[in-house]
Amino acid sequence: MSAPLRIALLTSDNRECLKDYANPQPHFGTAPEALMHGFAQLAGVEVDVVCCVREPMDSPTHLAPNIRYHALLVPKIGWMTTGYVGCIRAVRRKLRELRPDIVHGQGTERDCAITAVFSGFPNVLTIHGNMRIIAAVNRDRPFSYGWLNAHLAAFTIPRSRGVVCITRYTQKTVRDLARRTWLLPNAVDARYFDVRPAPTAPPVVLCVGLVCRRKNQNRFISSLDELAARRPLRVRFLGEVPPGDYGVDFRELIAARPWCEHGGFVDRAALAAELARASLLALPSLEDNCPMAVIEAMAAGVPVAAAGVGGVPDLVEEGVTGVLFDPLDERNMAGAVEGLLGDPARAARMGAAGREQALQRFTPRAVAERHIEIYREVLSAPAKAARRSVAASS
Repeated sequence: MSAPLRIALLTSDNRECLKDYANPQPHFGTAPEALMHGFAQLAGVEVDVVCCVREPMDSPTHLAPNIRYHALLVPKIGWMTTGYVGCIRAVRRKLRELRPDIVHGQGTERDCAITAVFSGFPNVLTIHGNMRIIAAVNRDRPFSYGWLNAHLAAFTIPRSRGVVCITRYTQKTVRDLARRTWLLPNAVDARYFDVRPAPTAPPVVLCVGLVCRRKNQNRFISSLDELAARRPLRVRFLGEVPPGDYGVDFRELIAARPWCEHGGFVDRAALAAELARASLLALPSLEDNCPMAVIEAMAAGVPVAAAGVGGVPDLVEEGVTGVLFDPLDERNMAGAVEGLLGDPARAARMGAAGREQALQRFTPRAVAERHIEIYREVLSAPAKAARRSVAASS
């Protein structure tokens, strides 16, 4: 019997990101957590989830029978201000103890990518957000958090064995830096497949995401003024509103429109309930890679009206699982929403087609199995393999 494949998954514990240190239960980004659910279903695989934290926290030793959890305490001086030196050292010490076959850094933002490439073990990265492009879209100033993340991505990508690209958009974006790439979308939390759509009246247009310039909520609100004057509808926004002028403008736009509302940040169970009541999910982003809200809506059987930017066309098949629009054209945005609201039977067909595609492409087990194939390919290849691109069927 062959030895199990040992994987070290470097990711962020959201308790650290939210400063929720009293919570005894780790929780992670939607994509890494769905991948963990997939690994938990596989035989012959052992996973060590490794996270750096600033404060001590009570945590379980196991997230699943084959998945262990490790929170590494790193003093505040060891984070971004010192180039994550403290995180690098803490992770290297832990990995020497664990001796994984491969290390997988989840995202080039924060500490995960740089600790992976300096781990001393074969490693790959997954890019969730294209930080170089995001910094440009957000107009991040030099030495701001976004600017530093963009430079961190440029530093780490060529130093990894390869990049798992969740869309062709990312694959194109990193091809000048990465040694090799694989095309593989994110997995989705299986609970969304259990949603049974029951749209309410008046119809609800759901828009999920951090309220910011890149997500383009303010232009989207203005685009629907004429439509809201002609027919009953509700537009419900879910997501945090950070400080700043964009968030102030967003709150003013919401307050002036009785058909708009902001529900704040919601957890995954609450989002599933919101999707069940929605007539469609709208994504008006100026830039996006593999937005989880779109994948979650597809799994739930909810049709999607989305900006045809970045990696979104990899997810939404125009006229089949949803409609694509120009996020800079207000008439085009409003027309896409009106087209779905005005033809509920067509919208229902698109929602059903989206669920079928999600079952084929985004289930945790299928995505985890493809990751295992990628890891074995990395481990069987020379460390200095030439750059090339490998497109996996998704």
